[in-house]
Amino acid sequence: MTKLLFIADFFAEHLVGGGELNNEELICILKKNGHDVVSLQSHLVTNKSLNDMDGAIISNFINLEPSVKDKITEGSLPYVIYEHDHKYLKTRNPANYPDFIAPKTEIINFDFYKNAQAILCQTKFHADIVRVNLSLNNIVNLSGNLWSLKTLKLLEDLSKKTKNEKSSIMNSHIAHKNTVGSIEYCRIKGIDYELIDPAPPNIFLENISKNENLIFFPSTPETFSRIVVEARMMNMSLITNDLVGATKEPWFKKKGSDLIKCFVEKRQEIAEVVEKCILK
Repeated sequence: MTKLLFIADFFAEHLVGGGELNNEELICILKKNGHDVVSLQSHLVTNKSLNDMDGAIISNFINLEPSVKDKITEGSLPYVIYEHDHKYLKTRNPANYPDFIAPKTEIINFDFYKNAQAILCQTKFHADIVRVNLSLNNIVNLSGNLWSLKTLKLLEDLSKKTKNEKSSIMNSHIAHKNTVGSIEYCRIKGIDYELIDPAPPNIFLENISKNENLIFFPSTPETFSRIVVEARMMNMSLITNDLVGATKEPWFKKKGSDLIKCFVEKRQEIAEVVEKCILK
């Protein structure tokens, strides 16, 4: 049995975010595939935590001790970086730079990324931004995210709901989600909209899916954007900009049941890529 250490700043029991939900499902699938997966928050990882491990999957690592990060970088333990944003940049935001290309002085953690078996990115859009900044050849496009079968079944049910002739807008306090910009767009275009407040994941999906459109104008590059893909799964139309990574993937032309089936298959497909990268 392969023993894998999964490192993240937070897991789904601490923080319900897209990255955390994705990571939780990956851990579940890897365990079903016969691996012994040890989950450990980054601030709790010590050099001893690396002992007796066959490999490591490193997600968000902001709270990882520098000495431990150096040990991983310079050591013999194979590891992959499961990248959810851009932690090779001081700002973590490539939108701060022309064409998303940061000055070399803004690059951090370079050796950590260079020595990884793979840098696992969410979409080609994401991977291309990482590549143009780091010029490395270990960058892999996973072309997707992971949802539980239970959530995919809910999305299937919601895809069949009758929609109101309104547009849904996420009422997010996160500035780069740009709720203000979406509201302004609706006002200019005379679009009837409904603000959807934060809620537990399943309730949030039910609330979003009541309307026929999702309007979303992020102000920074979205490496994937789960809510955009979920909207498509729920047979909603989308009004957005060119900063959403998911919209550029070949499967994005699908909608409803066809897109859901695609992501049922992605569950094993993505897990197998992770396995091959870390154990090659």
